[in-house]
Formats: sequence, structure tokens, C-alpha cells
Amino acid sequence: MFGALYSVESCVYDASRGVIVAPSRGVGQAVRANDAWISFINHDGSVNTPRWIGIQNAGAERDSMTPPLVLNEPFGSFLSKGVLYLADRDGGTPDPANAGQTTSSVAVVRTFDMATGRPLKSISVPGSPWLNDITVAADGTVYGTNTGAADRPETWQVWKISPDGQVSVFVQGAPLSMPNGIEVDGDGNIVVVNIGTVDVITFAPDGHVVRTEQAAQSGNDGLVIMADGTKFVSSVRLGGVSMMVPGARARLIAENIPSAASMCYDSGANQLVIPMNANNGLAFISLKGIWSPRRSSRP
Repeated sequence: MFGALYSVESCVYDASRGVIVAPSRGVGQAVRANDAWISFINHDGSVNTPRWIGIQNAGAERDSMTPPLVLNEPFGSFLSKGVLYLADRDGGTPDPANAGQTTSSVAVVRTFDMATGRPLKSISVPGSPWLNDITVAADGTVYGTNTGAADRPETWQVWKISPDGQVSVFVQGAPLSMPNGIEVDGDGNIVVVNIGTVDVITFAPDGHVVRTEQAAQSGNDGLVIMADGTKFVSSVRLGGVSMMVPGARARLIAENIPSAASMCYDSGANQLVIPMNANNGLAFISLKGIWSPRRSSRP
């Protein structure tokens, strides 16, 4: 993967192509804006396409495209109905009016046509400086986590973007504790993992708590929910992967993965793919002998 990945925080699996879609954040906004790109990675970790989106350099090359390409620092990603959703941000660039300062950062959800790579629409989330992870419900509603600061519960938020683009806070404060990974389960509920606690919290679409479960470790980032309700949770702080079977106690199935970030499920190889953001690479955890799609009882 050398040269194709740099500071990858999340991934999705594109079943139509049989590849892992990995967004690289590139260098930070304060260094150079609009530096991110997207790569395709094969099941075995070899590089399929180093830059599917973002082969053009930041600046005039991207600005002159029709439409222009803007992809700054994508964190969470999600693929739904042929559209790639990315949790990006604007701002955080050097402020020309204040030496040594940067402009305010604002979260943006950007969308791309998965067939062509063409930029579609972008929706700003003015109350959030950046969203960590995102998920998309069946009706097109987007949910994103604002992790916030450890000592400021008011910054622990899940944001909601309705299909018509209306932005609002879905949940704020406890029981969230620096929320990170987020997914929609098979019942249409919104599931969130915390960095600050071991809790994996399921919210109904109206915001009330349906259930609270515990992962085997805290400091969690990634979340994958299988069709049978089994959850896999990765800890970015402690480096393990929890397997949570409904009705059973969570257990570790992998350890010692540095910076285990927002993982995805590669159904083509029955494996978890875990970005190691600071290590510019991906980890692969085979689920052979651990979990099988055949055990799923849901469509």
C-alpha cells in the first residue's frame, strides 16, 4: 500500500467492484488544503488504484475541474445506493488576517457518484468543527458523530442531516462520552460507540435509548454491524477488536492493532478491514472460523 495511503481514518467496501475504498486525508489543512484522495485496495492488501479520486494536485488543477474537486480531510465514510458519503471539513487553514492563526473549521458531508467519482452535493454542519464517523439510514438521513473534548460533555454530539438537507442535533451529552463509530442496525436504530467508555448505545430514531451494551475494551472507534445483529468494535486507544453477539458477553478476537480506526467489512473475503491512520496502512482480520454470513437470520 506504500504511496497509496496516507492518514486513512475509515473505509468502505464496494461490492460491485470487489474493492476496499480507502480515503486518505493527506496533509492537514494548515499545511495544504484540498489534499485528500481516495484509493481502491484489493482483498489481499495490494493496491488496485492508487488514486481513483484526487489524482489532480491541490490548487488550480482541482479548482478548474467541472465541477471543482474539493476533498480536504475525510474522516468517516459510507456507501449507500451508489453514493459515497464522506465526513470532511472546510476551514482550519492559515488566516491571512491573523498571523499564526487558522480559520474556523466547519464539518461538511460531501457526496460522490460511486460509478464515476463525480462530486455531487456538499452539506455543511455549522455547529460542528468536524464529524468523526457517519452513517446513512435507508431513507437517506445522515447521522454523524462530533467526538468533542473529554472535559466538555456539551460537545459530545450526534448530528442528523435529513434527506432534504436540514441539519440538527440528534443526541447531545451523556450517555454519549466522546462518541465515535456510528452505524444503523437492521431495525433502523442508530448505534454509537464511545471513546470515553465501553458503552455501545443503541438509539431509536426518536433519540431515546433502546439498549446499552459493553465492548470488551474502551477507547472505541470502529463499528460494523452484521445482518444477524453481531457487532464488531475496534478500539483506537487499546488496539483490540470486540465481537458482540446478541445476548452474549463481548470478547476480544484481535489485539495489538495500532490506532485501530473506523473499520469496514469486506464481504468478498469475509474479513474486517481496519485503517491504522497514523501508520498509513490497513489491518486485515479474517472472520473465518469466527463469524460466517450463513449464520445470519436476517435478509
